[in-house]
Amino acid sequence: MNILSGKWTMRVAALLTGLLVSAGALAQAAPRVAITTSAGVIVVELNPAKAPVSVENFLNYVKKDQYKGTVFHRVIENFMIQGGGMDAALKERPASAPAIINEANNGLKNERGTIAMARLRGINTATTQFFINTVDNGFLDHVSVPPQGITINRGGRPVTIAAEDADSVYGYAVFGKVVEGMDVVDRIRKVETRNAGPHQGVPVTPIVIEKIAVVNSK
Repeated sequence: MNILSGKWTMRVAALLTGLLVSAGALAQAAPRVAITTSAGVIVVELNPAKAPVSVENFLNYVKKDQYKGTVFHRVIENFMIQGGGMDAALKERPASAPAIINEANNGLKNERGTIAMARLRGINTATTQFFINTVDNGFLDHVSVPPQGITINRGGRPVTIAAEDADSVYGYAVFGKVVEGMDVVDRIRKVETRNAGPHQGVPVTPIVIEKIAVVNSK
């Protein structure tokens, strides 16, 4: 009985060890994508643990080649670079799937080098467009507003947000971060820009997204 128990214990221990190794490998294998642009390559590590909906949505569009030939159409040096939704003629490339829920409350911050979903005024309106923060943009982070309202710091001054205005500070969902190519991001953020009709911060020389491809997977 003791011999059998010992063998069983060793088998269970080996099995548990294997499971722990597998779990560790999965945890380390966050998907990465290479954004190949006319200015260079940016490698982004996505965060499906914190932003599963945003990551799935983004990867689905990557698989469909949605981003090939689009541009970074809005570049503001000390703010962000935004792209993924228009071509060089500023013609919008329509989304092929419904807008997604906003995951801005996932705890990730809009810090320099993070990638987040761009959207319209409505909270749950993100589709294909994304932006990369070129500086820390704390004012884009989610704020949870209690029924009695909350006072937050904005630009060095206190601002009171009432419960009925909670939508205005819901935030923008971060779903990954740049792990290689911040020099490319910085190169893009410094390009000469112009205004074109309703569009501001349009690069004079288009910064084309030649392709986005997964460079590893779970």
